[in-house]
Amino acid sequence: MKMITTTISRTRTGQKAARTVKRRYAHNRIALLFLAPWLVGLVLLTLGPMLTSLYISFTNYTILNPPVWVGLQNYITMFTGDPLFIKSLKVTFTYVGVSVPVKLIFALLVAMLLNRGIRGLGIYRTIYYIPTLLGGSVAIAMLWRKMLGGDGLLNGLLAMIGIKAPDWVANPNYALYSIVLLSVWQFGSSMIIFLAGLKQIPPEYDEAAAVDGAGAVRRFFHITLPILSPVIFFNLVMQLITSFQSFTQAFIISNGSGGPVNSTLMYSLYLYKKGFAFFQMGYASAMAWVLVILIGLFTLLVFRSSKLWVHYEDGGK
Repeated sequence: MKMITTTISRTRTGQKAARTVKRRYAHNRIALLFLAPWLVGLVLLTLGPMLTSLYISFTNYTILNPPVWVGLQNYITMFTGDPLFIKSLKVTFTYVGVSVPVKLIFALLVAMLLNRGIRGLGIYRTIYYIPTLLGGSVAIAMLWRKMLGGDGLLNGLLAMIGIKAPDWVANPNYALYSIVLLSVWQFGSSMIIFLAGLKQIPPEYDEAAAVDGAGAVRRFFHITLPILSPVIFFNLVMQLITSFQSFTQAFIISNGSGGPVNSTLMYSLYLYKKGFAFFQMGYASAMAWVLVILIGLFTLLVFRSSKLWVHYEDGGK
């Protein structure tokens, strides 16, 4: 009798386990069904093109003819026989090195002003965020080129006070910095994130430091910045990645040439010219993978350095 009971119990347990497995399998199929559009997009629109471009980077491919395998020749030519490649790297490093910190500092200053409880905060946030929505467009870049031109609005205002200014976009000494200025003007997204971070700082910390006699500057460097460091870290990584890929502003302001005298020849613009102006798709693909590696290395460097300056509430880094 006991054996029969045990057998029945095991049978029921097995049936229950089978039903559980069947139910999980059904749930997994439903999950895969919902994930299918994303998985198809990942394979066809991301992984597929990436692997294809990796293969093409080792070939001589001019679109009109089938790709011919050349091994590492594109990469060797890039670093040893192409002075414009080195020039585009220098221009891009200068642009990133100037625009990213200036943009973050400006965004943080504006966020601190908006965090002081002024009336109409939503309106100000919207006004300051609009340039971020419009700044990457062709129309805004063209308007910016016109405004900073020799007979543009800026020079007209300076002429009214007796200052004769150069053509900012046609002078190789200033052309790149006009693009930097356009980038800094698009500080809205970083400002919104900084503002959200500032609102998470308990006011008691600042009040206690003020009671102890700490001035505004000291409270900023010893309270606000350490607590805000994770937000600064996030904004820094995002702006770094975005800046390395800047293209539209340089293309429009320089009329697609990277001039004057290659002073605005950003890396992405030179990559575009190699691929779509000279039809050197193999070389352009190699440049694209070098850009991926560069962004990865700089991002890794920021992550490594974060151990020294990013602080969290639980004391971890």
